[in-house]
Amino acid sequence: MKSRKNADFSDKVAVLAVSGGVDSMTMLHKVEAGAFGDFDFVVAHFNHGIREDTDDDEKLVTTYCQNHQLRFERRKQSLGQNASEALARKRRYEFLNYVAKKYHGEIWTAHHQDDLIETMAINLIRGTGWRGLAVFDNHIKRPLIFMTKNDIYQYAKHNQLVWRNDSTNADLKYLRNRVRKKMAQLPDVKRKKLVTLWQNQVLIKREIDDILSKLIKKDVVYARDFYEKLDDTTAIEVLRALSKMHGQPLTIPQSADLLQAIRTYQPHKKFNLPNDKFVIFSKSRFSML
Repeated sequence: MKSRKNADFSDKVAVLAVSGGVDSMTMLHKVEAGAFGDFDFVVAHFNHGIREDTDDDEKLVTTYCQNHQLRFERRKQSLGQNASEALARKRRYEFLNYVAKKYHGEIWTAHHQDDLIETMAINLIRGTGWRGLAVFDNHIKRPLIFMTKNDIYQYAKHNQLVWRNDSTNADLKYLRNRVRKKMAQLPDVKRKKLVTLWQNQVLIKREIDDILSKLIKKDVVYARDFYEKLDDTTAIEVLRALSKMHGQPLTIPQSADLLQAIRTYQPHKKFNLPNDKFVIFSKSRFSML
């Protein structure tokens, strides 16, 4: 494995999610060139088997890694052409998390500015809350996030990279592809405003999460009257953080239902949580079991 130390972007082993498309091949090339600092990395390729030509994608990445003497991990599954985007993403990240655990590393993906704006638009279409605009704020590293798709194409052509196009990117049965077609006409000035909005929302989210982490503590029981005094929006945010702390993360609608239960349920009544867990109430308190 190519070894580079004293990374600017990460002190851990970078697990590069490389599909063989222009985005991930650009990321891999830039990492090899030391564009993000010097560190260890491993290439990870997931062959989902949705398209007939996914073996060709795997062959491209495999050959590249062999020619460049890069450490390489791969997994193949036959999900079939009717597999959903959600299933493919779930299986892909299961694999990437496995590789990250194996190498004590962190996942790097080739998401770029167009992906960012498309994801925000999709969340708005689906009726997101404010957190839906603070996307991509998690443990995954995205070194190309401020590059546009056009920037990536220009870089790949300039460096004579070889990549494969995913034919499903043109299939309009997928919501993301329909959104992508619309967003392609977005003027640069509006793109910049959306990126600035995203940056601000991420900062707000982190500030709120920091406040919540100091406000709530993992305990056995909690007072019901605390939530009775809060306004609905604040109470729901606190409950989302509380449920996440207990390993039972709730959506906004689920948190709203729990809030209603806290305010109205009689003693000894139970509120169901995911994974066969529940909240049990006394007259003045509740516990998450």
